[in-house]
Amino acid sequence: MKHSIYIKFIIAYLVFGLLGFLAVTFVSSHLILSDLISYNANTLYKEANLISNKYSESLNDVLLSADDIRTQLEAMENFTSATVWILRRDGTLIYDSGSIEPPQEENVIVNGFDPTDTGSKNYMTGRFYDMFPEDMLSVLSPVNSGFQVMSYVVIHTPMSAIYARSNELLNIVYISAAIIFLFSLIILFTFTVVVFRPVRMIAAATKEYAGGNLDYKLEVSGNDEIGQLSDSLNYMANRLSQAGEDQKKFIANVSHDFRSPLTSIRGYLEAMVDGTIPPEMHEKYIKIVLNETERLTKLTNSLLSLNNLSDKGMLLEITDFDINNTIKKTAETFEGICRKKKLKFNLLLTGDALYVSADMGKIQQVLYNLIDNAIKFSNPDSVIKLETTEKNETVFVSVKDDGIGIPRENLKYIFDRFYKSDISRGKDKKGTGLGLAIVKEIITAHNENINVISTEGVGTEFIFTLPRSRNYD
Repeated sequence: MKHSIYIKFIIAYLVFGLLGFLAVTFVSSHLILSDLISYNANTLYKEANLISNKYSESLNDVLLSADDIRTQLEAMENFTSATVWILRRDGTLIYDSGSIEPPQEENVIVNGFDPTDTGSKNYMTGRFYDMFPEDMLSVLSPVNSGFQVMSYVVIHTPMSAIYARSNELLNIVYISAAIIFLFSLIILFTFTVVVFRPVRMIAAATKEYAGGNLDYKLEVSGNDEIGQLSDSLNYMANRLSQAGEDQKKFIANVSHDFRSPLTSIRGYLEAMVDGTIPPEMHEKYIKIVLNETERLTKLTNSLLSLNNLSDKGMLLEITDFDINNTIKKTAETFEGICRKKKLKFNLLLTGDALYVSADMGKIQQVLYNLIDNAIKFSNPDSVIKLETTEKNETVFVSVKDDGIGIPRENLKYIFDRFYKSDISRGKDKKGTGLGLAIVKEIITAHNENINVISTEGVGTEFIFTLPRSRNYD
């Protein structure tokens, strides 16, 4: 993949390795060398200090013999390559452990000798004023007489030995760094398996989803964030696929429910115009046409209502009203239909009045849709029970019929828009499939619940809740 995250990670990994190598090369080498120089300088200074302290009283103008200093040199077994000098303050060499005999009349003078060149340290590195052909570590310790510095004990050791030791330690660091770098490949491998491959699969899945292939299955598992992301994408794809199917069903149902009455209206009108239906029968068929237009009006109004109810932030006109009285008035509007189907209402209402806090108009619509639904599916000569109960400041409203019931496998779909199983269409086949969806939207907008209990061949009961009014306790 061009400019993929994996390439960026590899580049970052290599840059990290390069920076690590440079850090080891420059920083570690400098620190190791400085530490070795400091360690050797401190060790040599202790020896130089012992020498200067032992002979401080006899070094005013007296030259030391090799025998005098040999005892102290034997204590420097770890520094057999060290050379001990004793210098006057003017740089005159008065003793050199590298010579068996003391200096002759022509004294050796260290030109430019200045003990302050060591600065805050007690040592210096280099050729010691060009007195050696190679770099040396030179440690100075003053020899005092009274309160005056008379001379200096200077111990020299070749820097080559320190460089060699530094290189040995640096090689160990290089090897350790290389091993750590190789072990870090485990991180790269883990990143590839645990992060990059799942991310690449997720990226491929999103392209498939964007291209419309919502059936593509993302096979990424795990309990971490990537696994959760995969599950969310699969869930999203399923929901989008379901939404697509619902949209197709919606369009098909709307088309069917509009086309059927329009076809009937057109057919009857054409028959009346061309004389197929004689004038004396026009009134009968005009009434049929009017019924079909009412059906279209009902469907259109239901669609508009459901669309408005689905908007977020739906405004509710919350008032306190008597739910018992509302149920009675709503039931009265179905008196004619119930008479035709020989149905009766059984009102089991708690108290003379039971006040709730809700949008009265929308609750009336809920009751109308539920009662209409109960009448549609009830058997002739049966009873529809309307009941209210109260528990813990919550009012339960029940609409129960003794009708055909709803199959168990269909219960989870009954609140979906335009869902109509063959059995739920009713004998007149005039249902829009929107009534229960509207009921669900209204109750949800009130932050309340609605449930359904149904047994096929026995009947169905819808129960929804409303908050009891505190102003009428």
